[in-house]
Amino acid sequence: MADRIQHIGVVGSGLMGSGITEVCARAGLDVVVVEASPELAESGRARLEHSLTTGVRRHKLTEDEAESALAAVRYTTDYDELADRMLVVEAITEDETAKVECFRILDRVVSSEQAILASNTSSIPIMKLATVTRRPEQVLGLHFFNPVPVLRLVELVTSLMTSDAVVGEATSLVTEVLGKRVIRSQDRAGFVVNALLIPYLLSAVRMLESGFATRDDIDAGMVEGCAHPMGPLALCDLIGLDTMQAVAESLYAEFKEPLYAPPPLMSRMVEAGLLGRKAGRGFYEYASRAAAG
Repeated sequence: MADRIQHIGVVGSGLMGSGITEVCARAGLDVVVVEASPELAESGRARLEHSLTTGVRRHKLTEDEAESALAAVRYTTDYDELADRMLVVEAITEDETAKVECFRILDRVVSSEQAILASNTSSIPIMKLATVTRRPEQVLGLHFFNPVPVLRLVELVTSLMTSDAVVGEATSLVTEVLGKRVIRSQDRAGFVVNALLIPYLLSAVRMLESGFATRDDIDAGMVEGCAHPMGPLALCDLIGLDTMQAVAESLYAEFKEPLYAPPPLMSRMVEAGLLGRKAGRGFYEYASRAAAG
C-alpha cells in the first residue's frame, strides 16, 4: 500500500527533522529537506552526516549504507521543490502559528491531491492544521520520538476529517518501510504519550521548585526506585524546556487542568535560555552544546 510513496519531503532539519530524514533515507526513500536559510540547511546536513558517521562507528550501518543514505537527501530553501512529494512531514518549531503557515504553504505547493501532509507536532491538534488546507482528509499527525533513529514509536494521530485510506497508507509506510511501531491516538492535545508524560515531568519540576527534594534525589528516586532509564529532570533537559513549555501550554489550553500548567521555575528557565542539553544548561550543566547533542 505504501509502495507509491517513494518521494518524501521534510520541513525542518533540527533534531527531529534530521532524525526523520535519516530514517527515511536509510529506508531507501528519496528525501527533500526544506529549511528557512542556507545556514540552517548546512547545519542540518552536518547533523545528518554526524549521525550517520556515529552509526557506522557503532556498527549500526555500513559505510556504503551511510553514503547511500546521505546521497538520497537534498537540502533546499525553496518550498516549490516539494511539488512532487507524496508525503511531506512538517518538523518545525512547536509553535501553532508557524505550523499553520507551513501547512498553508504545503497545500499550495504540493501538487498531487493524493499526497499526504503530516505534522510531527507533539501537542497541537491536527484539525487546526488540516482546516487551513483544501485537503483535510489527507492531513494527519506522525509524531516521532527523539532520537528518531533509535526509538521505534510513532504516534499516528487522525483528525475528524482524515480518511481511512490515508491512515492505512501512512501506517503501512511507517511500519513496513521505516520499521517503526505505530500507536493510534485521537486528536487531543498531547496525544497518548505526552498526555501521560508531561504531568509527571511537571510534577518533578514543582517538587524541585518547592524544595521538597533535590534535583539529584528526584532523579535518583525514579531511576533507582522505578527502574526508569532517566530521571524526570534529566529527561526535561533532553526534551528541551522550551518544547516542554509549549506542550504544557497546549495541554492546559485544551483541558484547563492545573497539573498541565507550566511551573514558574520552568517558565523562568525558558526566558533565561536555559533550555537543557541543546543550550548546554538546563537542570544540569553540559560540557558543550556539541557534546550535549
